[in-house]
Amino acid sequence: MPEDEHSDLGDLPPLRAVVRDLELSARKSLGQHFILDQNINRRIARVAGPLAGRTVLEIGPGPGGLTRALLAEGADKIVAVERDERVRPALEAIAAHYPGRLEWRFADALTVDWPPLLAGSQTRALIVANLPYNIATLLLTQWLETEPWPPWYARMVLMFQREVAERIVAEPNTKAYGRLAVLSQWRTRPHLLFKLPPEAFTPPPAVASAMVQFDVIDQPSPPCAVKMLSRVTAAAFGQRRKMLRQSMKSLVREPEDLLRAAGIAPTLRGEVLTVSDFARLAYTYERWPGRS
Repeated sequence: MPEDEHSDLGDLPPLRAVVRDLELSARKSLGQHFILDQNINRRIARVAGPLAGRTVLEIGPGPGGLTRALLAEGADKIVAVERDERVRPALEAIAAHYPGRLEWRFADALTVDWPPLLAGSQTRALIVANLPYNIATLLLTQWLETEPWPPWYARMVLMFQREVAERIVAEPNTKAYGRLAVLSQWRTRPHLLFKLPPEAFTPPPAVASAMVQFDVIDQPSPPCAVKMLSRVTAAAFGQRRKMLRQSMKSLVREPEDLLRAAGIAPTLRGEVLTVSDFARLAYTYERWPGRS
């Protein structure tokens, strides 16, 4: 099927023409892998919906394929953050086609203060993005560690390398289970939507990719401080093969006492603990006398 068949983009040129005319060779330093097939971009926009009346944050719009799709699917407004100023003409053309519905800022997404950027939105934003792979995990962690909670967003629909996506949704006692799974599953309900082969991108990455949806849990349970959760998971998974009574020594002098107070056997390894176990341990650690 032609890339723009059944679209309502009027006089907007095909994405491949935009990339050619603007000489937008993907830059490895920016983690760029463009999706130029509008059927795929529309599929992403549809699974992120319903979009009517919503403000959408997009990171790394590039030539604007997903941006077009989100607007065509009814997003009220898109706020895009991009580092590559070569794409300015592409974004300006989309903004002219959808007056008043697209704003963008050229900035490093890792340094942006998000709430002011989205000020004026009547509802919590949606984050929908084909994330630059070199900052995807860092951005996700930043969003998951947002304070105060509930956050300024209601849902995230994000593209990752497949290996990262599998770590996000991993279950205890599996090789992929780790800090990212615990943090993701404590504050959101993540699930893998679909996978894409390398050839879906330009240029093709070395690995397959996957789209993950995160629905925010407004009141995570058991409750704990997210910074404490990050610390105990870092200790537990930093030495995966060691029992918790050993790996937790970086946090407290007598980890066995801490673990027993949290109702966790000191002889267990971090990979077998559930998300609830880790939250309970973080809650106990936060209140532990003499913690580091």
